[in-house]
Amino acid sequence: MSDEPTRDPEVQAKIDVTVPHSARIWNYWLGGKDNYEVDQRAGDEFRQIYPDIEDGARAARYFLARAVRHLAGEAGVTQFLDIGTGLPNVDNTHQIAQSVNPRARIVYVDNDPLVLAHARALLTSTPEGVTQYVDADLHDPDTIVREAADTLDFSQPVALMLMGILGHIEDYDEARSIVRRLVDALPSGSYLVQYDSTDTSEAYVEALRLYNEGGSVPYILRSPEQITRFFDGMEMLEPGVVSCPRWRPETEPVGGPEEVDQYGGVARKP
Repeated sequence: MSDEPTRDPEVQAKIDVTVPHSARIWNYWLGGKDNYEVDQRAGDEFRQIYPDIEDGARAARYFLARAVRHLAGEAGVTQFLDIGTGLPNVDNTHQIAQSVNPRARIVYVDNDPLVLAHARALLTSTPEGVTQYVDADLHDPDTIVREAADTLDFSQPVALMLMGILGHIEDYDEARSIVRRLVDALPSGSYLVQYDSTDTSEAYVEALRLYNEGGSVPYILRSPEQITRFFDGMEMLEPGVVSCPRWRPETEPVGGPEEVDQYGGVARKP
């Protein structure tokens, strides 16, 4: 693993390499190179307590791929707003959507300086489509919508992607309010795709408690029922909010897909 993902002095000045960062740790668990030694140590310590974390990270990534493929294909969605996108990896939203529909338009939103440093890697697109990046904070949904409107047509359906990001909003009511404000800005026929990590494993709860005590940006585990409430007022697609491998698996092993402590779903705005 690289211990210097970017050499840009301006970016380096904004990155605290003494404190582990969730996006970089997630990148490490997924086999990426955009992380530092502090992230690798934290990721290894987390994995010692909760060995299933890498399975969960991969399952969440595959859930994203299946959801985007369905929306860009069968549902006919051509616009995607991916908030808290994190660091680029394989099978990003724009790659999947544009492989199905080359005309798809994607806006990524994040406020991490390392993600910003890799924006050029994200800003690739088919000639027919568009991929754009907005530097904004999830706590400010009005700015996100305003900036995204430079690329997306909010009179037409948009797929809102909130993948593993709402756990960083510590107050549950605030998290629900942010989702509601974002969904309210979307027209009828839009979709919400969302997953987060759940409190369904004692080992996961303990690993995250120690992680949060380490000075990193806290992440809050929630129950599957709490995650389901993010979709209030929307029409859930089958099979509802489930452990990520159970959302429309493309192949089903004997006994069904494995359970992980990441739950998600997809819903349509009526």
